[in-house]
Amino acid sequence: MSPDLPIVDAHMHLWDLGRIRYPWLTPPLPVGITGDVSPIARNYLLDDYLRDAGQGGVRAVKIVHIEAGADPADALAETRWLQEIADARGFPQAIVAHAELEKPGAAALLERHAAHRSVRGIRQILNWHPDPAKTYTPRDLLAEEAWHAGFARLAHHGLSFDLQIYPAQMSSAARLAALHPDTQLILNHTGMPVDRDPEGIAAWRRGMRRLAAQPNVAVKISGLAMLDWHWSLQSLRPYVLETVEIFGAGRTMLASNFPVDRLFGTFGRFYTAYADLLAGASSAERADLFAGTAERIYRI
Repeated sequence: MSPDLPIVDAHMHLWDLGRIRYPWLTPPLPVGITGDVSPIARNYLLDDYLRDAGQGGVRAVKIVHIEAGADPADALAETRWLQEIADARGFPQAIVAHAELEKPGAAALLERHAAHRSVRGIRQILNWHPDPAKTYTPRDLLAEEAWHAGFARLAHHGLSFDLQIYPAQMSSAARLAALHPDTQLILNHTGMPVDRDPEGIAAWRRGMRRLAAQPNVAVKISGLAMLDWHWSLQSLRPYVLETVEIFGAGRTMLASNFPVDRLFGTFGRFYTAYADLLAGASSAERADLFAGTAERIYRI
């Protein structure tokens, strides 16, 4: 990966376990689709991230911090901490905060998040799957009226929404996007194709096309290693290339998902893989994929 190509990392995390509670990083550690998270269940601060990126030969000129699974009661504390870092260090340039949109206090929380100058959007993980080993949530919030009412408040604050779902939820998400054309949605982690049998892959392709039909939906190529622990260039190839084909470079961005994806490879290995897989793209397309799209979508 050439350091001459500046990147905007569209999806990364920091955490200070002594300051903010992260249940998924606190013993006894849960086991989910990422397996054993004990190697990353320790503080991961800005200098740790910049070191990982630099050792990978990557020049990260801007970064987008995505809420990192803090206890919902600490959501505002996480935003305040990140804004303090941004004010002192210049990174992260954008913050995507957490809110439980179905809860009665969502309106007030959105207003408080939006008061921070670097906040650009909200993420609430929505991955629901009938398999208890794969689901993140006990029920599908996309089917609940209270959640939709909370989502409708985002536009008032000019906030985007980071959409983390599974392919079976993509049709519902496409309808959501159509109902709210003034709210930008960003599909996380390449649509998380969790079911890798032929039927599951076909469902991912159908869902991606339905989402891409909505002009207010963009996508991040990231997180594929969470579902493919022993990944290779060949195993990533169809998901990376088809995502760009479906959404176009102008609505696709690349991201590290560090330090979560650090469980499965180095920063440099991931970005070298992206560069190799996208070698056939034009210089303008590469500029969008590695930096420009994220700058536009997150307004940085």
